[in-house]
Amino acid sequence: MKENGTKKMSFLSKLCFGIGAFGKDAVYAIVGTYLMMYLTDYRSVAPAFVGTLFMVARIWDAFNDPFMGMIVDNTRTKWGKFRPWILIGTVMNAIVLVLLFLNNGLEGQKYLVWCSVFYILWGMTYTVMDIPYWSMVPALTDDPNERNQISAIPRIFASCAWLVINSFGLALVGFLGRGNDVRGFSILASIISIVFILASVVTCLTCKEQVTMAAKEKTSVKGMANVLFKNDQVKVILGIALFFNIAYQLSNSFALYYFKYVAERTYAAAGNGILYPIYAGVAGFAQMGSMAIFPMLTKKIGKKASVFLASFLPVLGFALLWVSGYFIPTNAVMVGVCSAIVNCGIGFMLVLITVILAEVVDYGEYKLGTRNESILFSMQTFVVKFAGAFSGFISGIGLTAIGYVANQQQTPGAENGMRIIMFLIPAVLSALCFVFYTAGYKITPDFYEKIRETIRARKEKE
Repeated sequence: MKENGTKKMSFLSKLCFGIGAFGKDAVYAIVGTYLMMYLTDYRSVAPAFVGTLFMVARIWDAFNDPFMGMIVDNTRTKWGKFRPWILIGTVMNAIVLVLLFLNNGLEGQKYLVWCSVFYILWGMTYTVMDIPYWSMVPALTDDPNERNQISAIPRIFASCAWLVINSFGLALVGFLGRGNDVRGFSILASIISIVFILASVVTCLTCKEQVTMAAKEKTSVKGMANVLFKNDQVKVILGIALFFNIAYQLSNSFALYYFKYVAERTYAAAGNGILYPIYAGVAGFAQMGSMAIFPMLTKKIGKKASVFLASFLPVLGFALLWVSGYFIPTNAVMVGVCSAIVNCGIGFMLVLITVILAEVVDYGEYKLGTRNESILFSMQTFVVKFAGAFSGFISGIGLTAIGYVANQQQTPGAENGMRIIMFLIPAVLSALCFVFYTAGYKITPDFYEKIRETIRARKEKE
């Protein structure tokens, strides 16, 4: 079906595109949520070492991302330039994930070398798949309403993956390990790897790019730099993505520690520990719900108001959770309400960043005459990786600085330090997203319509 010159995707194809996000985010969830605690609490690795490893690995990986984007943009096959790399990256990353959580019996320095090597490889192979996956979004359609749906659907599937892994991950580890949690993590990682491969196959068999340019010269390193530095809107979206991802990843990875050692410590002593699954479960449903209504919401209130909600709902939720943590720390209803508020904002922002990046791709073609989806979307993964490095470093070094001791009741000073890392820093960074957007983003609806018309007119002349 075509409308205004654009071939639209069927709803089934949109769902199949989203299935790919379920698989890849299930992989990211087990690493992003559990790897730090797996290393510190189950494999007895020093928190400072883990934090430093996370920082070094992610920074190294982040600087590879633009080059992977250039490789994808220069790919020419009968299957397009995205799908071959999605499949290649998926298989490599699935194998590395199994090895990262492998119950290999190593200890001491040998295990430190093992986890360091495979954590670095995990990030690099994830890049091979993740960049072409998200780069497909602006290549699937140039219709704004269609893009809102296409951007929202995979984010819903991704949130579903996080919901499943975060809510049931530890229970699955216990069930699969039958008393040996290290073995349980190893089996769970293997199961997730199989799901990951199957999900990517579904996406690659059912989705293909529609918005393309005629074949031109391949992009060089100089051309890549030109794309990044001459598109003035790149720095705006990267600033928003950086602030958001540091806030999101920091609060997400630290939630396990906060609920286990601060809010949930009385439950943990009794062997219950019910608050984190509640927080994570509500988070998943809140994100999926906010993503589902995003296309209608942004159409009704506009993008700027949507960015405001995405930025300040987490601020409100973190503030309420911090205050309630002093008076009713084990109140499950309050934990759920606060999680819903925080994660509605997170859900909106996850979709907004994808939508805005797709607009920036079109803006770059309008301004520079080249269409470089993968190079520009690689900068999103660059920011995600850099944010992961920074948040991992803060978590690891922060735990050491506040006097954290694994599997022990924490001192009052350590508990307050956990509150600052879990609530205050993410709230400030979330507010900065709106400041950055209002200060620099200039692609208004009217201007974007002009961009689309100009690009279409150029293509008609080719």
